[in-house]
Amino acid sequence: MLKKSLVAVGLAAVLALSACSGSPATGGTGGDEITLGFAQVGAESGWRTANTKSVQESAKTAGINLKFSDAQQKQENQIKAIRSYIQQKVDVIAFSPVVESGWDTVLKEAKDANIPVILTDRAIDSPDKTLYKTFLGSDFVLEGEKAAEWLIKDKEAATGDVNIVELQGTTGAAPANDRMSGFADVIKAESKFKIVASQTGDFTRSGGKQVMEAFLKSNPKIDVVYAHNDDMALGAIEAIEAAGKVPGKDITIISVDATKDGMTAAADGKINFIVECNPLLGDQLMDLTKKVLAGETVPERVVTEETTFDSEQAKAALPDRKY
Repeated sequence: MLKKSLVAVGLAAVLALSACSGSPATGGTGGDEITLGFAQVGAESGWRTANTKSVQESAKTAGINLKFSDAQQKQENQIKAIRSYIQQKVDVIAFSPVVESGWDTVLKEAKDANIPVILTDRAIDSPDKTLYKTFLGSDFVLEGEKAAEWLIKDKEAATGDVNIVELQGTTGAAPANDRMSGFADVIKAESKFKIVASQTGDFTRSGGKQVMEAFLKSNPKIDVVYAHNDDMALGAIEAIEAAGKVPGKDITIISVDATKDGMTAAADGKINFIVECNPLLGDQLMDLTKKVLAGETVPERVVTEETTFDSEQAKAALPDRKY
């Protein structure tokens, strides 16, 4: 009888240990805590800083163990981080791809290790949709279209050519590709709109300033600046002012993001129109992480809700701006 009791106690102990050891459904790195490996692009802009803060704070609130890496805008660094997360056997991997191409090999490794992947903010161009569970982020093509639609309306009365210079984001990055194509597709309907120069400013303020300085020297007549993000627009404003021109009046400026610095420039009349790109994706990411891990079906595409701002609307919204 005693022998049977000891066996029963031993079996109960084994079961108890099994319940605490962690599995893909309950936290492969130990216990019931979920571990999320997040590979960030970098800290190239105010938008990205706000995005990082949102992910970190939301993970803490959700009780998710976050392993975070900063790729410093280099794809090889992100690939290394993802491979490190696979080795650490995290439960879920999320990342915002530096560029669209070149992810199939490492994501296949994650898939083979049974670690689900969530794309945030930026998409990839892989034809294999089984390599990730969902993509959470903005519709960058729509952002470009919104920018162009406002410009067409704003320059409705213009009879001559409207010369546009474009400050592109990082070459090969989804937002740069899509904001460029969305904008170009809409303005091509009217021949007076001419993109006279288009070059990458790498989503940075210093890049935007440097490229805009070159544009001003090589193009005697610039009517419009279309910047793929606020930081480049703010850099362009510095260059325009240094050249003795008035941003927002002598040159119309359109931007994407709606960060606090960008909205301040809009409220001051230096940026004429901003298309919002919301960086506060943390709560949605943690929700998707839990659902994916629980085996729930999630949409292949989760689009964030966003709006637009002219100068007056920016002035009204600025006091409550969170980023």
